[in-house]
Amino acid sequence: MKKILVTGGCGYIGSHTIVDLIENGFEVICVDNNVRSSPRILEGVEKITGKKIKNYKVDLCNYDDTFAIFQENDNIAGIIHFAAFKSVGESVEQPLLYFENNLQSLINLLKCVQEFEIPYFVFSSSCTVYGNPDIVPVTEMTPPKPAESPYGYTKQMGEQIINEFSKAAAKTKCILLRYFNPVGAHPTILIGEMPIGRPANLVPAITQTAIGKLPQMQVYGDDYDTRDGSCIRDFIHVCDIAHAHTLGLEFLLAKKNTKKCEVFNLGTGNGVTVLEAIKAFEKVSGVKLNYAIGPRRPGDVIAIYANNDLAKKQLGWKPHYSLEEMMSTAWRWEQKLKADEKFYNGKFSELN
Repeated sequence: MKKILVTGGCGYIGSHTIVDLIENGFEVICVDNNVRSSPRILEGVEKITGKKIKNYKVDLCNYDDTFAIFQENDNIAGIIHFAAFKSVGESVEQPLLYFENNLQSLINLLKCVQEFEIPYFVFSSSCTVYGNPDIVPVTEMTPPKPAESPYGYTKQMGEQIINEFSKAAAKTKCILLRYFNPVGAHPTILIGEMPIGRPANLVPAITQTAIGKLPQMQVYGDDYDTRDGSCIRDFIHVCDIAHAHTLGLEFLLAKKNTKKCEVFNLGTGNGVTVLEAIKAFEKVSGVKLNYAIGPRRPGDVIAIYANNDLAKKQLGWKPHYSLEEMMSTAWRWEQKLKADEKFYNGKFSELN
């Protein structure tokens, strides 16, 4: 069994990826300082997989503590790096926080990759690297435009850092996975998205409004040059995203890569407007959503969705979940959170 270190493994995509890795024969260790996640999510992972996951509660911005993880664990075959702050709006308000956290943690991790000669590194990137593209769908060769937020800049810079690192690191191969808008929950409804505070992403805002946790949600702008005036996104189920990480590692292990650093888009290839997403949720849930149209939000891209041909061809990946299935699992997860009061202990009881 190949041992994989997953950073940010108590987070939304990280926890789903741990499940997928274990189901495909990998051994997993986790590092997550839990400042924006709950270690309780690993209880759900354990129920799904039957495996106990060791989590190191370490801040990757602390190099010595990060180094100690590698000293304690021999034969780490690869790293999947999720750990980062990810709120577009917050990054606009606190840019230095995002530059320091997201980039310092990456640099410390790569120092350890170099020191311990870790052969494979997979980076959680984002479609925000494309900025406001001139043409959609975007391919991996679409020239990046200026990022619309400090968060987006940290992903652009992160990619540049890894690209340069890979050129100099003789024994490490890298993959950059640019995902679009992950949504939904594991079909068992044992793990899902647990945002702290008011959600920054659309689907948790929808489900929290529908269940009454939020009194009303806001659509940020209806005057964009799109078919209904709202922003266009490429929503993709979190389990489809998770499986791409497993396939990426298998791709590297099989030495199928032709470059030191490969890049893949992970999206469905379908552009969905915010208002269309709301209608899809209302259809599957039977709940009429209380929402209002507000002003545009700084940092938001107008329209972006993926050309995913390269991931399909080289990784053998394809998305399986429909938009309705994405909304259905997200809604069932929100209902579980309400029914299961233990998830509202401590900081999760103050979601408003």
